[in-house]
Amino acid sequence: MTPRRRPGERLVRSYVVTDGRAHPTRTALDLVTLMIATGDVPPPGLSPEKRRILELCRPGALSLAEVAGHLELPVSVTKVLVADLMDSGHLVSRAPVPAAAPSDTRILQEVLDGLRARL
Repeated sequence: MTPRRRPGERLVRSYVVTDGRAHPTRTALDLVTLMIATGDVPPPGLSPEKRRILELCRPGALSLAEVAGHLELPVSVTKVLVADLMDSGHLVSRAPVPAAAPSDTRILQEVLDGLRARL
């Protein structure tokens, strides 16, 4: 008797999706790295997963974590696929907007004092 397939369970193993590779060619990819597709139409010859990544990133930027969630793939596998697409020029990445530096409390106090003086 064959076991039933559980929801979300993939029929293709992860190592097949990445052609047996376990590590991406780029090390600067993290969960919040934003991905943007460079072309309008995915080129022929791409795997279904890579084609789906380009379709997801075409309308705008998505984080690596969001792409992995949509593909229902582990982040490590998604990193390998994204790195391949970046190497081939079909995808570009952008670091997320950095958090603002904390303001100097002295300057904030001067602004507050100035506003109080005007009122």
